[in-house]
Amino acid sequence: MIISRTPFRISFAGGGTDLKAFYSLKAGEVVSTAINKYMYITVNKRFDSTIRVSYSSTEIVNTVDEICHPIVREALKLTGISGGIEIVSIADIPAGTGLGSSSTFTVGLLNALYAYQGKLLSAEELARQACRIEIDCLKEPIGKQDQYIAAYGGICYFRFEADEYVGVSPLPLKAELKANLNKSLLLFYTGSCRQAGSILAEQQSNTTRPANFKNLTCLTGLAASCRECLLDHALPEDMGNILHKGWLAKKNLSSGISNPYIDQCYQSALSAGAYGGKLLGAGGGGFLLVCAPPKSHDSVRRALSDLPQVDFEFEPEGSKIIYVL
Repeated sequence: MIISRTPFRISFAGGGTDLKAFYSLKAGEVVSTAINKYMYITVNKRFDSTIRVSYSSTEIVNTVDEICHPIVREALKLTGISGGIEIVSIADIPAGTGLGSSSTFTVGLLNALYAYQGKLLSAEELARQACRIEIDCLKEPIGKQDQYIAAYGGICYFRFEADEYVGVSPLPLKAELKANLNKSLLLFYTGSCRQAGSILAEQQSNTTRPANFKNLTCLTGLAASCRECLLDHALPEDMGNILHKGWLAKKNLSSGISNPYIDQCYQSALSAGAYGGKLLGAGGGGFLLVCAPPKSHDSVRRALSDLPQVDFEFEPEGSKIIYVL
């Protein structure tokens, strides 16, 4: 039996510039962090030659091609496993909430399947193969940042080049600065899950429109500013300002990114003393990240009292094998 543990992520700046439609024209830049909320994948040998897959549904099939779950099907094909296996996934956070769940699942599944075969892949190879499954095989209209942060962990700056090269730069924050930043961030669940595909597909098709390209270029600049902010001093007020500017730019990329309810929640947080924030992921629902001084946290919580809060900390490690039997 093998169990992998893979972190979910929070994207600070540059989300959307990791889409091929943009980085094929201009290098994309993203700053994101892994957090201590996880996807667990268990892989175990089955007593017969069938394949059992358990997630929100349960499948028992005879061949890989019969598997309905597309990521599991393609991961088994890629790793060359044809049967006699059981795969179970358990997550701390529901899917479709803006924390990169599908890519976290893909990276964690690949890590577990290779460990089951006695192989240990590097973070780079895990990320590349996860991108291959989701983007190349399944044609999902998504970017690359989620696969890379799930594999590498920590707080990282990523640069996405037209030739498909991905530059990975871990950002070594001092412990005190990291703690102060973590204490300034609040995470609230807006109560709605969504499929990112339709939002990202619209964003991809709109990339070359002058207004959208300008907003995406603004997001790359904010990612660079975020990187410098974190390396220099990581003042929460500066981070909040970057989040705020990024959210204003991102809302213009697609009609489905925000809605009146989300706008109202965000404005309530600002009125309660927050520096800034953003809706995580592609948009449309999920988690709202708020950056605020600790003295304003109670006011922000009261302003968003209808939204459940989820505590989190930064996670220094990427996908790892935590159990082998």
